[in-house]
Amino acid sequence: MKKIVILGAGTAGTMMANHLHHELDKKEWDITIIDEREKHYYQPGYLFLPFDMYEPEEIVKEIKDFIPKGVQLLSGKIEKINAAGNLVQMENGDQLPYELLIVATGAKIAPEETEGMKGKEWQQSVFDFYTFEGALALRDKLRQWEGGRLVVHITEMPIKCPVAPLEFAFLADSFFKHKDMRSKVDITYVTPLSGAFTKPKATAALDHLLHEKNITIESDFAIAEVDNENKKIIDYGGREIPFDLLVTVPTNKGDELMERSGLGDDLNYIPTNKATLQSQAYPNIFVLGDASNIPASKAGSVAHFEAEILTENIKHFIKGEPLKEEFDGHANCFIETGNGKALLIDFNYTHEPVEGEFPFAGIGPLRLLKESRMNHMGKLAFKWIYWNVLLRGTHIPFVSATMQESGKHFSAT
Repeated sequence: MKKIVILGAGTAGTMMANHLHHELDKKEWDITIIDEREKHYYQPGYLFLPFDMYEPEEIVKEIKDFIPKGVQLLSGKIEKINAAGNLVQMENGDQLPYELLIVATGAKIAPEETEGMKGKEWQQSVFDFYTFEGALALRDKLRQWEGGRLVVHITEMPIKCPVAPLEFAFLADSFFKHKDMRSKVDITYVTPLSGAFTKPKATAALDHLLHEKNITIESDFAIAEVDNENKKIIDYGGREIPFDLLVTVPTNKGDELMERSGLGDDLNYIPTNKATLQSQAYPNIFVLGDASNIPASKAGSVAHFEAEILTENIKHFIKGEPLKEEFDGHANCFIETGNGKALLIDFNYTHEPVEGEFPFAGIGPLRLLKESRMNHMGKLAFKWIYWNVLLRGTHIPFVSATMQESGKHFSAT
C-alpha cells in the first residue's frame, strides 16, 4: 500500500483529505492526516467574534467530524520532515514513511517578532484577532471599553486574509455607531502599504470608504516597536501613532516545522511552484493554503481553488504525467463594510478586482466592488457552506477554480 501523508487538518488539509479519498483507489493508496490539535476553527469567524456577531461554539468543531472514514487521523506534534528520506518524524519518536507528502500547515501570528508587541499591554490594551483566544479576549474588552483612540494596524505583508484588518475597521465603525458612542471613538487604520489594499482599483474604492466613515488612514508605516509605557506605535522613521486600544495584525509566519526541516524561507513559507503547487525542491511534496510562498492571497477561497486543482495534479503525478500549470492565483473575497453591507472582489495573479457581476455575467446576483446587502448575506451564508460543503470536498456549482473574465467590466486598453 502506498502512503500519502497530509500535514495539517485545517481548511486546506481537510479539503485535500476529502478530495483524495473520493478520487484515489482505496486499495492502492493509504491516506493519513496529522494535526496536533483536536479542534477545527472557522477562521473567518474570528472577525465577527469581537463584535458579538458570532458565538464561540459557532466557529469551533471537532476535527474528526470532517475527516472521511478510511482516512487515518493522527493527533500529535510533528518534529521534522525528512524530505530526502521521505519520512515524517513525530515528536514521540514515531516515523511515517510516504510516497507523497502534502503540506497544509498554515500560517501563525508571531507578535514576538516586533519589539514590545507582546509586552505588558498584550491582551490589556494590545490585541490580535487572528487567533481564537485573541478574538475572544478582544470581545470581552470591547464589551466594556468606553472609547478613545482605536488603532487598527498591520505589521507587515503577507498576512492571512489581507482584507480582514479593513473589515475590522469598518465593523468597528458600525459597532460603535450602534452603541451610540461613535463620537467617542477615533479610528485610525495603519498599514505598511501605500494604500488600503494591494490592488489599485480596490484600493481606490476602499480608501473612499475609509474617508466616508471618518477613519483616518496612515500608510507606509513600517513599525519598529510598540511603546507599552506611552501607548504608541513607532515606525523606523520615528513617526508615532498613539492609541488607547491597539488591534494589531502581527507578523505572519509559516509553521516552525519548516525551519526545523530546512524547507522554508525566512518566514517559514515553502518555496512552491505558483501554477502547479509542487515544492520547488522536492517533486513528491505539494503545498497549498497558507503554507506556501506563492504570490496569491492567503485566504480560504484560495485554499479551496488550490485543492481542486492540486487534486488533479496529484492524479497526474501518480500516473507519471506532466503537471497542469493551472492555478492562476484565483481569490474571491467578501469584504464586510459595516451596517449590514459588504463588497465582493474576485481577482487572480494577472487581473485586479474590477466591477461586474458574479457568478453569472449580467445577472449576478452578487455585485463586484460594490457595497450591497446581498454581498453581506453571502458573507454570512459562507459559514454554512464552509462547514457543510467546502470542508467535505464538495464542488460548488458555478464557481470555477480559475478566475472567469465573463461578467467583469475591464477597462479598454
